[in-house]
Amino acid sequence: MPLDILIVGGGVCGPALATLLLRADPRRYTITVVERYAELRTGGQQIDIRAQGIPVMRKMGLLGAVRDVVVHERGMAFVDKAGRAKFQLTVNDTGKGQQAFTSEYEIMRGDLVRVLYDASLAASEAARKQGGAGVTYEFGVSVESISQIETHEKDGRRGGGVDVTFSDGRQRRFDLVVGADGQGSRTRRQAWGDQAGRDVFHTVHSYTAYFTVPRVEAEDSDIAVVYHMPGRRMIAFRANDRPTTQCYLFCNDPGSCAELRAATGGAHKSVDEQKQIWRDFFQDTDAWCRERVFEGLKNTEDFYSHEAGQVKLESYSRGRVTLLGDAGYCPSPVSGCGTTASLVGAYVLAGELARHTDDDVQGALEDYDRVLRPFVGEIQKLPPGAPKIGAPQTAWGIWFFHLVGWLITSLKIDKLVLSLMPEDKGGWALPSYPELKLAE
Repeated sequence: MPLDILIVGGGVCGPALATLLLRADPRRYTITVVERYAELRTGGQQIDIRAQGIPVMRKMGLLGAVRDVVVHERGMAFVDKAGRAKFQLTVNDTGKGQQAFTSEYEIMRGDLVRVLYDASLAASEAARKQGGAGVTYEFGVSVESISQIETHEKDGRRGGGVDVTFSDGRQRRFDLVVGADGQGSRTRRQAWGDQAGRDVFHTVHSYTAYFTVPRVEAEDSDIAVVYHMPGRRMIAFRANDRPTTQCYLFCNDPGSCAELRAATGGAHKSVDEQKQIWRDFFQDTDAWCRERVFEGLKNTEDFYSHEAGQVKLESYSRGRVTLLGDAGYCPSPVSGCGTTASLVGAYVLAGELARHTDDDVQGALEDYDRVLRPFVGEIQKLPPGAPKIGAPQTAWGIWFFHLVGWLITSLKIDKLVLSLMPEDKGGWALPSYPELKLAE
């Protein structure tokens, strides 16, 4: 009998896992994906695929689809208080060594979600032609509660399960629930307990606000712009080849992050109130971009603010509930590997479920944890001093940062270092799962 699987979250992880499972065995899985938003979330800022995430997409046959919609960003320029470039880091598109700050596979979050969603629908259609149930997406639905069932009998087969109550009042039993619902995962809090589910989040003392501003053709290009301000603050613009420009406000000072946490998160402020808090933090922004930032904050309809951190769990599963991506092992945006962690996690979870052909779900979850944990350990190792090291505290520190950056890029030391460093994080080898029936 097929395994009845519920995936909570229709972002990157959910469709990726559904696609991998249905391609592995079209008749073995009945998959439901619930997404609390009313439709597929195709918004969001720029993300990237790097390290072991690249071969995962290649194995899935989706790297070409990604290339078709990549953001054409050539690099990143670091500018002074007058907006003048002091040094520039460019993309490493040689195919050798490690990706630069700008990856060869920069992509808008919504575009990657669409690529994976379409792939899951294609896999579902193929599965149904072979007598399988495929995947069903339910939008505008969330999980209100879950209850673990240690043993139950299903068509002569005994095993654990999860009783789920949905926001529309329906109740249903699943063989496995996968929480793919992000850093603040409700699934994690429901399965581990509310406080325990929150306590596994560890801040890295970095707060970010994201929004878009109108594109200015005379200023915006395929080179991202990063502007440092005293107090470990930064403003960044990423325009590339899109009709609007992304704007980011960063604060990497522990004291200021504590203030932002209390002001925006703990107090549950409205979006307008949060915007005002960010205006106050960046009130001394220099003239070259001041109006653009403040007008953008005032008029934007896609403002989003969050605290960066890592999720660290002793086990990624509890009973028949398991966590995927940021919900279980968020490495933080500082690592640059959040999207990669989602893709690799989906690949390993699907591989272990497919490998345990005797429907030993518990064994599959244990091996998922065992195989993936060394990789998670590697991507959660942040550079010494990060994220503060990239955001100087004083004006003198910013001047020195620019000087060092200019020397490194002028002597092409950055190119040499990247060419010598492997792309795979920590040398962790992506496991092979013939059961997934993917290209090698």
